[in-house]
Amino acid sequence: MTFKIAASPHAHQRRTTQQVMRWVYLALIPGVLVQTYFFGFGVYVQLALALLTAWVAEGLAMRLRGRPVAHAWQDHTAIVTAVLLAISIPALAPWWIIVMGTAFAIIVVKHVYGGVGQNLFNPAMAGYVLLLISFPVQMTSWPIPNELAQLQVSISDTVSLIFSGFTQAGYNLEQLRMGADGITMATPLDSLRNDLNHQLTLGEALSKPIFDDFAGIGWAWVNIAFLLGGLVLIKQKIISWHIPGGMLVGLLVPAAIYWLFNPDQAITPMLHALSGATMLGAFFIATDPVTAATSNKGRWVFGLLVGFLVFVIRTWGGYPDAVAFAVLLANMTVPVIDKYTQPIAYGHGGRS
Repeated sequence: MTFKIAASPHAHQRRTTQQVMRWVYLALIPGVLVQTYFFGFGVYVQLALALLTAWVAEGLAMRLRGRPVAHAWQDHTAIVTAVLLAISIPALAPWWIIVMGTAFAIIVVKHVYGGVGQNLFNPAMAGYVLLLISFPVQMTSWPIPNELAQLQVSISDTVSLIFSGFTQAGYNLEQLRMGADGITMATPLDSLRNDLNHQLTLGEALSKPIFDDFAGIGWAWVNIAFLLGGLVLIKQKIISWHIPGGMLVGLLVPAAIYWLFNPDQAITPMLHALSGATMLGAFFIATDPVTAATSNKGRWVFGLLVGFLVFVIRTWGGYPDAVAFAVLLANMTVPVIDKYTQPIAYGHGGRS
């Protein structure tokens, strides 16, 4: 009897890139559905525009690089980038916003650096930051949740708003964003930030209609839906728990300490956890296998850094939400994190 002797590694990951990407965008479905329920059908229009742009941009970039186009379309990485960017921007943003951001993410951030597996920064978040810096008004004009809307927006009005800036009845986005308090309503994090900067107490800031839910109408449930999708990814071993766990610890522990010492002027840990893009960032963005650290210890450190940067920027920075900036800044540190956290192979000495 003979035994087959094979060299290591003896454990194989049989999932292809296509299968991994498919699990990622399937796990995003609960969050997309909840986001649509609260913020309208504009989410689907942005998704359609992003997917079409990603498909064209991916094909164009591969053709210019002299590579097979069909193979790039089939790995689904462009789909995930398009979906992440589409659900990160306001549902009623002008059509050219998502087209410009997606094309930049695919052509510049992904293909200029060499394509799949070579990009230094998360393409979706690099596209998001480009749009946020270049077009801050359009990128911060989130529609108010349907529960508080004075005027309901139909599907035809949604399409008309995105492509022309006005509904069929002639209302623009700012008029539609008039909330129950009679002024243009901001997102929970934006509202809290402005009120705390104007020396209102946390209790006074939370008295606005948008906080009638336990962590902001709409946003809390969107975050819970993305949390559930993220847990599915961990259960399926598509991602490990280290980055999401590290990010939530890195965000919530300093937030809790700061809130305990400054309860009237600090955002509570629950609001940090269930507002903005916290869960989307923790489970779907920071976990990008190309731009994150590679060892479990490194992933934990990377997640802690992302979470802490989110806390710092939200508390003292210039933007109410901070996930995109935190992920890109942490992407820059990955080579250093990997250098000091990669396990040393037996017999190969220490790190130089």
